[in-house]
This record gives sequence, structure tokens and C-alpha cells, in this order.
Amino acid sequence: MTALLGYHAALLLRSQRWLPPAVLYGALLAVGVGMGDPLLDSLGYAAAALLPVAAWLVRICATQEPPAARHVTATAAGGPSRAQLAVLLTALAAGGLLGVIGTVLTVALGDARSTDHTVAIPLPGALVSGLLAAAVCTLTGAALGALCTWPVLRGRGWSLAVLCLGALLLLVTAGSPARAAVSALISGSRTGETPLSVLPLAGAMAVATGAAALSCRLSARRT
Repeated sequence: MTALLGYHAALLLRSQRWLPPAVLYGALLAVGVGMGDPLLDSLGYAAAALLPVAAWLVRICATQEPPAARHVTATAAGGPSRAQLAVLLTALAAGGLLGVIGTVLTVALGDARSTDHTVAIPLPGALVSGLLAAAVCTLTGAALGALCTWPVLRGRGWSLAVLCLGALLLLVTAGSPARAAVSALISGSRTGETPLSVLPLAGAMAVATGAAALSCRLSARRT
């Protein structure tokens, strides 16, 4: 698996297809995170911005090999399912790296006080809260990406439309782990308390595991 992850990471880096989602994430942070803004609100925004970016990264990693190369990789890896799992883990790692960078920058720029500037917020607690929310949104976005690209959906045009719509719905629909984590940060900004999104994280992990299992199973049938 280590060799597979290194192979897909090298493909992603050399192709430079990671640049558009990274630039998108940077642009979203530049627009929504400002110097002196309430820290927890900014962390919520930074986490939410990760969801469509993570989904896009999965889509990129899942389609960066032509079909012939995918067959060769699957054979060398010991099966299509194993090769597909490496694809998903590579995209998840790339999204996680962006999330860590974005969270640290947001903590460095934000005002560590509540929305009304009356309650001080401990920076270590805020950092942990931001990283947990970023993990929730990255996992949720990766699950969405796995369900909106090959081998689950093979039509590029309408699968992209489903991905965009799904990203929006996951950020606003009650019951979504991403919405719960972001809402907890926004609520915490009002009270000055740093939330720990443990339950949303567990939900996001369950959703991501289910999506990955479906994607890997279908890859074995459609490769």
C-alpha cells in the first residue's frame, strides 16, 4: 500500500492538477478570513471551504490515470479495490494537508475572542477545534467525491453537477457531519467556548468508510 500511495501522490504532484483546488481553497480563505476576525467564526469558514476542495481532489485522483494504466496498476496492486483505496487515501491526505495549513493560518490571523469581543478564547483549544472541524469537512468532502466520480458515476458532466450540488447540500442540511462541525464553531464563537466535534467526526468517518467501500467494490466490477 505504501508504494501505491507514493505512486498516486507522485502522479498528483507531477501532473500539477492539484493546483486548481489548492488555489480555490486559498482564494476562499483570502475572501472569508481576515486579520482580526473572530477566530472560531473564521475556523468554521475555513473548514467549510475544505468540503468542495476535498471532493474535487478525489475526483482528480480517481481520473488521473487512463483506463489502460488503471488496469496495469490494479494488476500490480493485487486487485482494483486495493488500487482504488490508494486513490482515495491519496486524495484524503492532500485535502488533510490543505486543511492543516488553512487552520494554522486562520489561527495566526484571527482574533482569539468571542464574536462580541468579551470572552478570550485559548489558542490551543481553538486550534484543536479547528483541526477537528477541518477533518470532519475533509472526510465528508472525500466521501462526496468518491460517490461523484469513477467508478460510481462515469458521466463527467452530470457527475460534476451532482458534486457541486452535493457540496452545497452537505453544508446546509441538518444531519450532515460537516454542517454540525461548522455550526458548533459558529455557536462557540458567540459563547467563547471551543467545541470538540467528536460526534461529527465519528459520523464523517462512517460516511467516508461507506463511500470508500462502495467505490472500491464497484472498481473491481468496472475495471
